[in-house]
Amino acid sequence: MGRVSHAQAEENRRRVVDTASRLFREQGTQVSVADLMKAAGLTHGAFYKQFASKEALVDEATAHAFAELAGRYAEGLERYEGRRDVAQQVLIGTYLSVEHRDGPADGCPVAALASDVAREGGGREARRVYTEGVADFADFLATDDQDGIVRLCTLFGALVLSRATNGSPLSEEILAAAHAALTEAG
Repeated sequence: MGRVSHAQAEENRRRVVDTASRLFREQGTQVSVADLMKAAGLTHGAFYKQFASKEALVDEATAHAFAELAGRYAEGLERYEGRRDVAQQVLIGTYLSVEHRDGPADGCPVAALASDVAREGGGREARRVYTEGVADFADFLATDDQDGIVRLCTLFGALVLSRATNGSPLSEEILAAAHAALTEAG
């Protein structure tokens, strides 16, 4: 079996990071390297050609997930011609949707990775990236009338509780109540 080209190696790495970012948000960082590589369509052995350790991949996948999130609100600002209030309201509506509740793999890393990051050591890159990502998201959510951290905590708490109560009427009630609280006050 021949060596892969530099371009193919870069593509394989990108695929592993993207797959890890999705699987970690969906299932947590305890996903095995073997399962992760299978999901990426690559061999288990190929992992160690790309990454020093699973922890290094967790760090990179966390950064990837937060870059996607930042891209979403930057895209909203561009789509709504810099009208932050409109971009915020659209993001809040999407965030507190049944689709987001049911699709953590493509969803917010703040909610999906919180428990895993909390269990990590404080000196880890994933913790630093997570902390910066939370601060940036809160900054985006801030208005003249509402603190961004409070708004983020409302979004986060509602999503986590809605996911935990999924299958009951309470799940959608939580989403609706948080949406009303954030849109009526903001």
